[in-house]
Amino acid sequence: MGNLNTVRVLIADDHTLVRESLVSLLQTAAGVHVVAQASDGLETIEKALATRPDIVITDISMPHLNGIEVVRRLREALPETRVLVLTMHSEDEYVLQLVRAGASGYLVKDSASSELIAAIQSLRDGRGYFGPQASRILAEQLRNPERQVDDPYGRLTKREREVFHLIAEGRTTKEIARILDISAKTAENHRARVLDKVGVRNTAELVRFALRKGLLD
Repeated sequence: MGNLNTVRVLIADDHTLVRESLVSLLQTAAGVHVVAQASDGLETIEKALATRPDIVITDISMPHLNGIEVVRRLREALPETRVLVLTMHSEDEYVLQLVRAGASGYLVKDSASSELIAAIQSLRDGRGYFGPQASRILAEQLRNPERQVDDPYGRLTKREREVFHLIAEGRTTKEIARILDISAKTAENHRARVLDKVGVRNTAELVRFALRKGLLD
């Protein structure tokens, strides 16, 4: 698979078969050491903080915390760790959101295994790596910088994104208050702001928005 200097990788994907296939593939690449696996967003953050990998390979759609938020938090907590997004999504909005969040690379899951190894090599050497679809989208954005992609989720604060995911999981206001250790009134205020910013009227519409944007499984 090509020679790499030893690079420590964390793999995050909620599909066990996908995760295990990636581990098997990378174990055949000289110098790649898979230090941890994670099946949801929160576990990804926890294991990244514990193992401090050189590279995190993450999907976008994961339980508890989606890949966009994972990238944001890793950039803040582990700025030296590079993040490669490996996903089925190739839409403009995902690529641009992930790059703005701090991703160093972006590949779709139907890419060749050799391209994944090339991406790891590039990130290891401090460069970015974007597959053909993502490169086209980024080039178009450079040519038309005034073009805006609507991203109501991206306008949420960190706390509001936490509330967003709890609402999408079906949590009540009282449960949100207990989980986040805040008052019921504060939780209700956060809930109202989240619905307003996302542009939905109720929990059902928020769940549909989250599913449409790939923010939930």
